[in-house]
Amino acid sequence: MNPLHGLYAITDNTLMPDDETLLTCVRAAILGGAQIIQYRDKTADTQKRYRQACLLNELCRTNARTFLINDDVKLALACEAHGVHLGQQDTSIETARDLLPHHAVIGMTCHDQLSLATTAALSGADYVAFGAFYPSKTKPDAKPAPLTLLAEAKTILSCPIVAIGGITVDNAYQTITAGADMIAVVHSLFSAESIIQQAEAFALAFNRNV
Repeated sequence: MNPLHGLYAITDNTLMPDDETLLTCVRAAILGGAQIIQYRDKTADTQKRYRQACLLNELCRTNARTFLINDDVKLALACEAHGVHLGQQDTSIETARDLLPHHAVIGMTCHDQLSLATTAALSGADYVAFGAFYPSKTKPDAKPAPLTLLAEAKTILSCPIVAIGGITVDNAYQTITAGADMIAVVHSLFSAESIIQQAEAFALAFNRNV
């Protein structure tokens, strides 16, 4: 499994409404350099979600990429994903850890609050996510987070840090240099004319920072 570093691509069932489009888009993101793929689908169609999660899990494992499920521990277990990403109102880290294999990756949304991240890390989170750092099309009502939060978190936390919310090719580098180990992207990646080239551009932002 790849380390928790680099471009973190999150799927969107509006941009990718069917199996073929989903696989084509995610495959392009992987070819362009996405290291972590998160399957995010909030619909109630459990059969579709299981089918698509299994397809993506196979794709990610074939390409040695980390595959995570948004919020749904049972789905992650059923499709044998590498782990889950949890929100503050979802399953607790402790419960997820009990249900999933011991090596599973568990991430936690911490919004703009360092205290939530500290608690998550102490509870065994493998990474924490902060945001939104910029206006987000996926979550337009998300509370803004300052970039200084990333540097502050770096001094306190030992786990990797994800930055999310309105990240584009234009602001990716400044977000990485501020302290993000991963940048999570939805719309700016999957709505691009060329997903491969867009992913390459995001990946280049990390290479500039080496």
